[in-house]
Amino acid sequence: MDAKQTKTDGKSVGAHPRKLPQRLSAEIIEEVERQLGGRTRDIRLNGELAYLFRERSWPQASKIIRAWMAWVIVLDVLALGLNAILLPIETVEPMLLPAAILPPAAIVTEIAFRKPLAPWQHGVFLLSGVFLILLSVALVGVNTGGEFYERHLTIMLFVAVTAIVIFPMPLSWAIAIAAYALGIYLTFQLRNPDIAVGSAIAGTLFFTGGVAATVVARRTAIILAQKTFLLELRDRNRLADLTDANARLELLARTDPLTGVANRRSMMDALQRCWKDEQGANTIAMLMCDVDDFKRLNDTLGHAEGDRCLVKVAGIIQSSMRDEQDQVARYGGEEFLVLLPGADDRTARSIAATIRSRVEAASLPNPTSRVMPYITVSIGVATASRDGDRASAEDLQRRADAALYLAKEKGRNCVVSYGDKNDQAMK
Repeated sequence: MDAKQTKTDGKSVGAHPRKLPQRLSAEIIEEVERQLGGRTRDIRLNGELAYLFRERSWPQASKIIRAWMAWVIVLDVLALGLNAILLPIETVEPMLLPAAILPPAAIVTEIAFRKPLAPWQHGVFLLSGVFLILLSVALVGVNTGGEFYERHLTIMLFVAVTAIVIFPMPLSWAIAIAAYALGIYLTFQLRNPDIAVGSAIAGTLFFTGGVAATVVARRTAIILAQKTFLLELRDRNRLADLTDANARLELLARTDPLTGVANRRSMMDALQRCWKDEQGANTIAMLMCDVDDFKRLNDTLGHAEGDRCLVKVAGIIQSSMRDEQDQVARYGGEEFLVLLPGADDRTARSIAATIRSRVEAASLPNPTSRVMPYITVSIGVATASRDGDRASAEDLQRRADAALYLAKEKGRNCVVSYGDKNDQAMK
């Protein structure tokens, strides 16, 4: 198996833990709600939830375990150094060999927790490492004998308790460490020449109560951590729902519900941004498009047909745009506004002519129109330049509107640029 990829409950885990997904599946959310709806002490994470919990808790758990291993090495070396200074050499010598077991065991465990592995692999490294550490502490006292015998066995239990309390690990691992510690304690106490067998058993039972309480505390900590994780998942899902709802509301607020193009407010905001963008195009053009004799269409064929006409015209205008920078909006009623960043008058007139001809070619019925028995549009064109024009965004809009008015005067179904009053309208 690739060193950078292992399997966890049939799922691939890369060299870096994945982030929680922004959107959880319906099955996971249902399970989260079920778990949170019951009693806290009954929380059990299985399947995908257990996998996500391990992924989420891995960085913190690995740091805690590695730090604990480092401190155990430091304390072991310091204790051995102080004993070498304060105790006779014949007392220190029996300590050296068992004390030498601890650093390699801790170092190997620390290295194993530097990268994600399968849970069972981490379990093997952690339980083996802790067992050797506890055995090392106990053997230091057993080999030295005398007052050190029982003292180091008690220290060994203390080391086990700190591991159970501190390590964010599964309950089964905590129980295994507790069993290791109590088994080592009982085994060596039964061989202690200074106490009776009954005293050894009684002492083990006494410490069993304390270790068992520690395991219960670890179980409580695990359940609370899992509950916190479930609450986080629920909050993330609710936040994602709220974000989606806000996005939909924002889209509704900026989109014309009939045609699907932008609405007037959205276009005005886009125009202001485009106008104020110092890094934007040097020229900007605007088209004001109006459906000719639209009221006659509504009166003759009805408003439903009028709405269908507006949707078709909006689609034709949208399909005539150059790229995503060009924007189309329903300005109001039968009027559409088109924003063309970077377009000069020639380009703008060409696009307007394309729109006019495509609408005419669509042959959408308007039997009482004064132009022809089909839908046509009149288009006013206005352009401005950053260098030579001090016009505001509002001025550009008024110019396009004035050009549209002139197109209506010249017989409709034509394109007129602002300033072309004396020129022939463009068909």
